[in-house]
This record gives sequence, structure tokens and C-alpha cells, in this order.
Amino acid sequence: MLRGTGRKSSAYIPNNKVRLVRGGRDYFTTLAELIKQAKFSIHLQVYIYEDDETGRSVGNALMDAAKRGVHVYLLTDGYASKALSAAFIKELRTAGVQFRFFEPLLKSENFYFGRRMHHKVLVADGRIGLVGGINISNRYNDLEDQPAWLDWALLVEGPAAVALYRLCIDVWAKPGQMALKRSLRHEFPAPPNTGNSPVRIRRNDWVKRKNQISRSYIDMLKKATSNVIIMSGYFLPGTIIRHHLSRAAKRGIDIRIIVAEKSDVKLAKHAERYMYRWMLKRNIRLYEYTRSVLHGKMATRDSKWVTIGSYNVNDISAYASVELNIDVNDPEFAAHVQQKLEAVLENDCVLVTEDEFNKKYNIFQRFIQYCAYWLVRIIFYLFTFYFKQR
Repeated sequence: MLRGTGRKSSAYIPNNKVRLVRGGRDYFTTLAELIKQAKFSIHLQVYIYEDDETGRSVGNALMDAAKRGVHVYLLTDGYASKALSAAFIKELRTAGVQFRFFEPLLKSENFYFGRRMHHKVLVADGRIGLVGGINISNRYNDLEDQPAWLDWALLVEGPAAVALYRLCIDVWAKPGQMALKRSLRHEFPAPPNTGNSPVRIRRNDWVKRKNQISRSYIDMLKKATSNVIIMSGYFLPGTIIRHHLSRAAKRGIDIRIIVAEKSDVKLAKHAERYMYRWMLKRNIRLYEYTRSVLHGKMATRDSKWVTIGSYNVNDISAYASVELNIDVNDPEFAAHVQQKLEAVLENDCVLVTEDEFNKKYNIFQRFIQYCAYWLVRIIFYLFTFYFKQR
């Protein structure tokens, strides 16, 4: 029988098997295999779902699963996935896929300005989960004429999948629908203790007073004894994270930040570059990823600890969006992840130095960065303000 862990959110769940999954072909092959193997239920929750070749492929796999009797639940964000066609949604529902939007715009009972469901998770049979930063769209897949945006996910098998399963039910069912939540908790065989990795599930949801992922990043910087690597596609840390970055750097911690050279959000990239001088003055090593668009969200400490998920190091993730990360407290796995990140640093990144930065950007361009920074800060403030419509 499938049961909850009954553990506090700060506790690690032992005896899990974990695997790092790179975005693109590896991710979508893994996703398809999990859907194909599912026997009882599938929960897929994602920020962006597009009706393109990749979205169609995943949709066909979900429909096939529903037709063979698997309970399939697909939840997408009501803003980021609003372009999904009515015909595609009808096709999913006709095949037996349970589909709904999270907080559809102008149709929700509660209106929280800026609160979007940003996490990306699939759970199959309450036994195995896939958590990361990867949306369902061609941009995140390897196609013939374009490489995928760089991103990562974590495959977790074992007792922690139970907690992921319950989380998906809680997000799927609206507040107050306790009977629905109970009805969704199917009876599965208990997941075996498949590995040695302690795992904890971390969430950010300001409306529900959850700020666990931000706390994980702060603890990482406070506990680091040697080095920290942070990869973030939209890196614009708020006051608290900047404070802890500065303190860690003063202690002599080797901090390396991997950011995007090319970004799909130009304004945010200009604002981010305004922060470069702040980091360089504190001896924080800064690298731009050049191979494609960087969308990954991952960090590691001292080759001992890793966090992976949907959380960007900025105030939108800290105070507005519903985010989901997995922390892994396993030195063997962390060392493997650090090797992957160091390979990206060596092969696909350029080191940003203060001299090169000053040569590359003139006074006018720096003024644009300054204006972008403060405009983005104002936007962040507006999007992290919420109210309940009564």
C-alpha cells in the first residue's frame, strides 16, 4: 500500500536511486519511457506545454496510456500554456486524459498577481519521478536543425516518489477538495528501497508560506567549505541571496556562476549584466554559456550536495511562482554532477573578466543595463505583490 512519508519538509528521505538527466533527447526519451511503462497513474505538471512536434509526441504517449486504462492527469499553467488549442485539449480529453489549467487567467476564483505554476514534474505509479526545469516544447528538445536549450532534470526512484505523488495530487485538486484528493490516492505496491541517496523535496509557494528552495540556496552558501557552482538561466539574486553570496566569497569560498550568453528574455539579460560588476568585485567567477540558450537551474556544494529543479535565482522564483526542486545529499552523486558542470564550464563557456567586460560594453550600453536592472526590479516588485479577490 502506498503511504506518505510523514516527514518534516526539512528532513531527507533515505534509500532512493537518482540519476541526472540532461535536457533534450535524453530527457524526452526518459519521459516517453516512463509514460509507456506506467500501469496505474501518471501525473504530469508543467509550466509551458506547446502544441508542436514535441508537445504532440508527449500528448500521443499520454493518450495511449489513458486508452490502456492508466489514470492520466495533465496540469499546465493557465498563462504560459494559454496558447494550447481547444482542438488539442479536446483530443486529450476524448482519449481519457484528465486535463486542466492551473489558475486560468480571468477565470480563477483566486487572483494572485504573478503567481504561476512554474514547476515541471512527472510521477508514474507513485514509484518514479522526474523533476527539473524542462518544459514541453521544441525549444527544449534536440531537433534536426537546432540543439535543445541547456537544462537538467533529476530522475528519482524509491520512497521519495511517494512524496512527489502526493504533492502532485495536492496541486491538482483545488483547495477544499479533500474528497477528490482522497479519491486520487490509488493503492499501489509500496516502492522499494532502491538506492542509497537521501533526497528531500523543496517547494516555493509564497501564498502558502513556503520558501524552502530559497532556504536551500542560503544554507548551501552558509555551509560551503570549499566551492559552490550555480547554474541559472535567469540569474538576478535578491538582497538576501546577494548578502550570502558576498559573505561566502569573503570566507574564501570558490564561487562559480554559469549564466546565459544568449537569452530568450532580452530585458532580463541586460539587467543581469548590470549585476556582473557586483559579482566580479567580490571575486565571484562568472561564466557565460555560449552553445545555445541556457535554461538550466542547478547548484552544487563541495562535491557533497546538489539541488535541481525549476527555481531561478531571482525574486520571481523566491516570492511569486510555485516552484519545485529536489535536494540530494549524496557525495557520490554530487561529485558526478560537479564533473558535468565543470565539463560545461570548460567546453561551452567563456570566463567573464572585468577588463573584458569594460572593453565590450561602452558607457551607453552600461546605462541601458542600469535602466534594465531597475525596470526589472520594478517588474519583480509588481509580480511578487499579490492579493486575494473577494
